[in-house]
Amino acid sequence: MNRLNGVVSHHEAEVAELRNDHELAVEYLKAAMESLDNPDDRGTGLLALRTVAEAYGGLAVVAVEAGISRESLYRALSPKGNPTLKTLLAVLKTVGMRLSVEAGHHVQA
Repeated sequence: MNRLNGVVSHHEAEVAELRNDHELAVEYLKAAMESLDNPDDRGTGLLALRTVAEAYGGLAVVAVEAGISRESLYRALSPKGNPTLKTLLAVLKTVGMRLSVEAGHHVQA
């Protein structure tokens, strides 16, 4: 928060709201993760996971708890990041979530 004039950035407000409402954070991340299906929009999902990580301890704390270097976590959750499944699972576990699967479009065998 800018202490001089009491203004809170959109990002700071978003992080605070996600921190205060875990169900909202789950739904926020679910919606954002759909972007991972689109190679041109993957950064949206990764940045959403980064925002949730910020809400639940900050990236440095999440990195330590997930057993990942802070630099690697910043890189993995950047717009051009390419996190491993191990990293995704560790970050999700650290913020109190887990990966799940749901039916998509039916593909003929």
